[in-house]
Amino acid sequence: MSSAAWLDSAVGGSKPAGDLVIARVGSEQTFGKSGFSLKSPAFEHGGELDPSFTACEEASVAPPLEWTAPPPGSQELVLIVEDVDGPEGKPNLHWLVWGLAPQRGKLLEGEAPPRTGKNAAGNSEWLLPNPPIGEEHRYVFQLFALDLPLTTMPGAKIEQLIKQIEGHVTACAVLTGRFEGHEVEDLDLADDL
Repeated sequence: MSSAAWLDSAVGGSKPAGDLVIARVGSEQTFGKSGFSLKSPAFEHGGELDPSFTACEEASVAPPLEWTAPPPGSQELVLIVEDVDGPEGKPNLHWLVWGLAPQRGKLLEGEAPPRTGKNAAGNSEWLLPNPPIGEEHRYVFQLFALDLPLTTMPGAKIEQLIKQIEGHVTACAVLTGRFEGHEVEDLDLADDL
């Protein structure tokens, strides 16, 4: 088995997950440390994302998330969401969040997080999943507990954040949601008149 076998198993699916941020800053030793875990009341690990969290619906928002308490001594939590099946075989960044309190907590459906950075589209919002028609992609929610508070300013890019968190992850957790691209039905405006 490869050194990232723990990550492939945690993420799920047939394609390797070794290009995710967690492969760079997390480890098998920090994965799930002290029972640290991430889940959502809206989908099971490995389950399908509801269209209300994707580009299929007009008023879509980020899904709700819940996590357990990180190990003692953690100072901040960081959430990074990547499409592991992104274009050209590279992960596509959908959400970059930090400033989360180092305790048991949650983000409600559509709730604005404390601090956000630039996603793959260059904005600081939840990038709505929109895979090609007929392709199923895996969206990997990666939660990191850190042993220091971040000084990164809102609007930062992923590489800036990775530089600050490398070597400071006390625990990490993963939650994977799947979504298959399909045609968006046009609304018939005449029905609303």
